Amino acid sequence: MSHDCHCGHDHNEHEHVDRYEQALREYNLHLHDEDVAAAVARLCEEKATQYNTPEVLRYLLGTVELTTLTVVDSEERVLRMVEKYNRFAEEHPDLPPFATICVYPCFAKLVSQSLEVEGTETAVVTGGFPSSQTFLEIKTAETALAVHDGATECDMVLSVGKFQSGDYETCYDEIVEIKAACAGRPLKVILETGALQTAEAIKRASVLSMLAGADFIKTSTGKIEPAATPEAAYVMCQAIREYYDKTGRRVGFKAAGGVSTPEDAVKYYTIVKELLGDEWLNPYLFRIGTSSLAPRLIKAVTGEDVGKF
Repeated sequence: MSHDCHCGHDHNEHEHVDRYEQALREYNLHLHDEDVAAAVARLCEEKATQYNTPEVLRYLLGTVELTTLTVVDSEERVLRMVEKYNRFAEEHPDLPPFATICVYPCFAKLVSQSLEVEGTETAVVTGGFPSSQTFLEIKTAETALAVHDGATECDMVLSVGKFQSGDYETCYDEIVEIKAACAGRPLKVILETGALQTAEAIKRASVLSMLAGADFIKTSTGKIEPAATPEAAYVMCQAIREYYDKTGRRVGFKAAGGVSTPEDAVKYYTIVKELLGDEWLNPYLFRIGTSSLAPRLIKAVTGEDVGKF
């Protein structure tokens, strides 16, 4: 005999929550911030100097996503940046091309039509960047419009407020929907690790995003502090490794926000190499989003002062 429940709770909703919690429990979530910080300090002390070589710095040029995401961006400013990069690449055919130029979605057509460097993709931030606080219909429409205009990669922001409220289902479904709107283009999910704060929360958000189909997980929007940190990167790369060991699917890692010096970039290289291995040391799986790093890396590699792009 069946009995109606009058407890006032939606049991279907609880079943959904349990489904996501159950999936997350398959991963090691027992992380302590102090242990992560100590492990990162030890790793960087032992290995970062070893990896700070001309060869690694040259390699890192190919991980750069040359980015402009300011309130004063305009067609003129974006076009100047693209044209300067085109000229630089033409004058330095021996250097690896940047991975992408990353802009707001309204500039996707401009970048895709004016970018002349083979191997550099047109990336956009989408889905109500940087807060992700808008309707899902707007997020997916914005993504689809950017792809139609020539975007070949998309960066979305996890709905952090919903995540912190335990609404994993909405977070998961949004990633699935926006990925579908990408129409086969790579989707990077920005975790906004500075808002998540703890290693356990960063690990949970990393795993949930990968389970939903993220092609990359990315640290930050660069719009709040702290932005990218080696500690967040360490946890995210641990999650990527654990996910790969369970599924066989390689997910990329992107550091963004505050990565401004070659020494900063080498720390992220060290973490990726030591936790994920050489298989991740290619532009399809390791990226650094930045505006200020690019000219500093170029100067470190070539001695040339090219100034801001």
